Amino acid sequence: MGTIHLFRKPQRSFFGKLLREFRLVAADRRSWKILLFGVINLICTGFLLMWCSSTNSIALTAYTYLTIFDLFSLMTCLISYWVTLRKPSPVYSFGFERLEVLAVFASTVLAQLGALFILKESAERFLEQPEIHTGRLLVGTFVALCFNLFTMLSIRNKPFAYVSKAASTSWLQEHVADLSRSLCGNYFRTLTSIFPFPE
Repeated sequence: MGTIHLFRKPQRSFFGKLLREFRLVAADRRSWKILLFGVINLICTGFLLMWCSSTNSIALTAYTYLTIFDLFSLMTCLISYWVTLRKPSPVYSFGFERLEVLAVFASTVLAQLGALFILKESAERFLEQPEIHTGRLLVGTFVALCFNLFTMLSIRNKPFAYVSKAASTSWLQEHVADLSRSLCGNYFRTLTSIFPFPE
């Protein structure tokens, strides 16, 4: 028989532990920028989802999926920041860096699934074209594009930066880069022959 503890503290639930870790990350001022962008992203995504249903536009749906990917990117930033705050434990002797890898993997897989869904929808719409309302289409596209660019340029995402630095280019990327260089070079040579530079 062991010692009986009458006033033992109850075990926290999963959400209690998650809330405690969230408070740990939110206590530092450096993560406030990421949290602010996350709240703005949720509001922007909500408006874009409403406008997608009212306009019936596949392009606006693709932009909405891009803002959802931005939301997952911001969550990956928070996970990366949380990993830097955590110390290795006896259970996780190498730290929590694997969570960054899993977060990047989940984000990219969800982006690829969204791209496949957009591809399927566009093939269906090619055969049977629905009516598209263009009233809010330009405003929604402008909002999504501006928010995506603002998020990409304002927040440094360490895990995605590491993946893009470590990844090698594929043969398709190299061929497209060669093609664009040759097209741009030919276009520039044609322009300079028509409009020569003054000497």
